[in-house]
Amino acid sequence: MIRDTGDKITRVTFYLLKTETAMTKLENKVVLITGASSGFGEDAALLFAKEGCKVVLAARRIDRLQNLAAKIQDAGGEAIAVPVDIVDAVEVDNLVKTTIDLYGQIDILFNNAGIGRVEWFENHTPERDINMLVQVNLTALMQVTRQVLPYMLERGEGHIINMVSVAGFLATPLITSYAASKYGARGFTDALRREVAPLGIKVSGIYPGPASTEFGSHVGKNEAYRTVKSFLKIHMTSKYVARRVLDVAKRPRRSLIIPWWFRIVTAFDMLFPVAVDWISYTFSKKNHKLD
Repeated sequence: MIRDTGDKITRVTFYLLKTETAMTKLENKVVLITGASSGFGEDAALLFAKEGCKVVLAARRIDRLQNLAAKIQDAGGEAIAVPVDIVDAVEVDNLVKTTIDLYGQIDILFNNAGIGRVEWFENHTPERDINMLVQVNLTALMQVTRQVLPYMLERGEGHIINMVSVAGFLATPLITSYAASKYGARGFTDALRREVAPLGIKVSGIYPGPASTEFGSHVGKNEAYRTVKSFLKIHMTSKYVARRVLDVAKRPRRSLIIPWWFRIVTAFDMLFPVAVDWISYTFSKKNHKLD
């Protein structure tokens, strides 16, 4: 049962039905970004700072974080760098408490940290490609959110933006562990949004397809995957994705799949799964060669 003022219920209803049209002013907002040392996180940090946000940069590579913080400060923005391994609960707790001690609040949490692996599943290493991948992409995302959420609930406002992946909708060969973690992240994002929306907290999921980032260079060197990327002619840049993250922060919405035509692909998978199974079967039979 919702026990609150009619005013707040009206705001929540508006968020649920017409979030795309509601403009949020970002100036002076405190934004916590995980995975901020490169890629989407780095580019988003620069854009948030340009909007006048106070940006908290979190990642393991402190040297890159400090360089990014200095770049933002030199441009007249405000940013701090906090080294953290997000799979370590103690370090996550320290990250959140440091932010609260300094600013007193967290307005936007951008869960961006993630790792990937592109390879046939029998070649996945249990420690890195299964355990660590799921810890970073799903468990740590949940842990960071769990640490931040009480402060948002106390104020009755806040926005959690989860960088998921189109792999959270479309499970294909070569990304079995990654897809498992991203399907979990999508389920968490949707369930949390429905749980906390009546309490004034917005939760958004962003689902990009392949993009040109440092992340993409670390997922593996599988020849079949390179052929697929070449066929699809993916030209989506990290800066483009970061701009769309900013759009979601300004105009909150439940989810955003990019580029736009991936919405057609994911809808096709949902409506015609047998056809997608056949395409995947043909691809795997042609490319999956056991030694």
